[in-house]
Amino acid sequence: MADTGQAGQNIIEKPGDRAKSKKVGVLRALIPFFAPYKPAVALAIVALLVTATVSLLLPIAARRVIDGFNQDITQLNSYFLAAFGFALVFALGTALRYWVVTRLGERVVADIRKAVFDNMIGMSPSYFERLMTGEVLSRITTDTTLLLTVVGSSMSWFLRNILLLSGGLVLMLITSPKLTGMVLLLVPVVMLPIFILGRRLRSLSKENQDLIAASSGKASESLLSLQTVQAFTHEALSRNQFSEVTEASFLSARRRITVRAMITAIIIFVVFNGILGVLWIGATDVRNGLMTAGELVQFLIYAGIVASSVAALSELWTELQRAAGATERLIELMSANDLIEDPVTPAKAVAGPIKFDNVSFTFPSRPDTPALDEVSFTVSPGETVALVGPSGAGKSTVIQLLLRFYDPVSGAVRFGDSALTELSRQEFRRLIALVPQDPVIFAASAFDNIRFGRPDATQADVEAAAKAAAAHDFIMDLPEGYDTYVGERGVMLSGGQKQRIAIARAILRDAPVLLLDEATSALDAESEYAVQQAFETLAQDRTTIVVAHRLATVKSADRIIVMDGGRVVAQGTHAQLVEQGGLYARLARLQFTEDIAAE
Repeated sequence: MADTGQAGQNIIEKPGDRAKSKKVGVLRALIPFFAPYKPAVALAIVALLVTATVSLLLPIAARRVIDGFNQDITQLNSYFLAAFGFALVFALGTALRYWVVTRLGERVVADIRKAVFDNMIGMSPSYFERLMTGEVLSRITTDTTLLLTVVGSSMSWFLRNILLLSGGLVLMLITSPKLTGMVLLLVPVVMLPIFILGRRLRSLSKENQDLIAASSGKASESLLSLQTVQAFTHEALSRNQFSEVTEASFLSARRRITVRAMITAIIIFVVFNGILGVLWIGATDVRNGLMTAGELVQFLIYAGIVASSVAALSELWTELQRAAGATERLIELMSANDLIEDPVTPAKAVAGPIKFDNVSFTFPSRPDTPALDEVSFTVSPGETVALVGPSGAGKSTVIQLLLRFYDPVSGAVRFGDSALTELSRQEFRRLIALVPQDPVIFAASAFDNIRFGRPDATQADVEAAAKAAAAHDFIMDLPEGYDTYVGERGVMLSGGQKQRIAIARAILRDAPVLLLDEATSALDAESEYAVQQAFETLAQDRTTIVVAHRLATVKSADRIIVMDGGRVVAQGTHAQLVEQGGLYARLARLQFTEDIAAE
């Protein structure tokens, strides 16, 4: 569209532009997503408790086997049989926990992806003036993939190790208070680096995810504009820009990995040496008859369980911190509020006159540059009105406000008997068909692209719309006719073919209001004439607003509104405006002289 430069002003948010990542407590925001699956959560908790309990009972069995090795063989066999039963329960419980938790994780993350997309698809264009769509896609994919790892496994392991740590400490204390006291002296030494370096790790994890998203946004922008990049021999610069963002992401990841490695090294060193010290003292107590060999083995197994739990928790803690950053970013998208909101109790949308009542507007990205300045006009039902004027005059901005992609700074846009702010956007947009200057073609078949205008349309309906838009013949020449896949953004079609499919889509919608924003700009003279005839037939019973640079396409409009600098400077028929002189007459003189010269 002629006046939509603001929509391209997407800005990559730098990591420093956002608030610091919150603590792991932000993961509580995920609880509502688990609420619909309470039976699965309960089953996972039961399986978790069973496996943790069995793990804590096995050292007791080991102690009895060792201390009772010289006892009756029947008693010894019973101990081994019990151990076999524990192993069976442990195996089944672990398998059940994995099955339930993994499925639950996939289900919850799928719900989160849908929740993010559901909110984003309804956001007005102003929201995306500050956030690149590529970054949104990165959050939906990269961040949710990271979250899946945590929700589908890490969270379960975290809770399991919490149970093993607490249960192991209690049973250690029962087995040998003396040795337990010595082990507990190591806890502050182990936890200190976790808390100190953990904060740094959380910050680096958030930074790394932000840079990955920025990298994805830059790649998406360049690849979606590939022809323009190549036409202007911009490949090297695009490679350098992407390389810079990717390298920054790598350097951030390297710093994160270094901090995590430091935490791991400190913990392993402290825990290993602590176990050696406890083993030495315990062996001395066995020699002195202060405890049995079975009790020492039982204590050492519990110490190993506790130590491995602490090590696992330190690893899992870093994963949870990364997940906290990802969760924060996803919650930010899910809870984002649109500047454009529907009323709580919308009025009924009924087609009628379209009225701009003293409307002034500036785009959020250009608040000091008025796009419309006290614009007023009315389009009666069934009337065809053309908006003409130089580039930047505000013509396409009128279309954007009429579709309520933005709200006026002052004044009101009225549809029928109500202001747009009093109506549901879904309801009044159903009464409008749009043909934009830059047609959007989806990666689907020609048939599906046309039927996008009315999903319940039949094959006959689609073909009739295509014929009215002068698209039927070229579609039938495609390899598979209407079933031909046209490629991403319609890459297999010419500009004129894309435009005719977009026109067919609008014709199929059969709405009472038709908006044409340079709808025939990409057509050759013959196709333009055919489509123009179709539009004249289509517009007979519809309210039609046409945005055009080529005045030859709007000479037959019921009324022409001339805009310049965001203002309405003249109105009338083609003949009246030519007779009045001024901007329209000058444009007509230039264009029609050029057309005659071209002929």
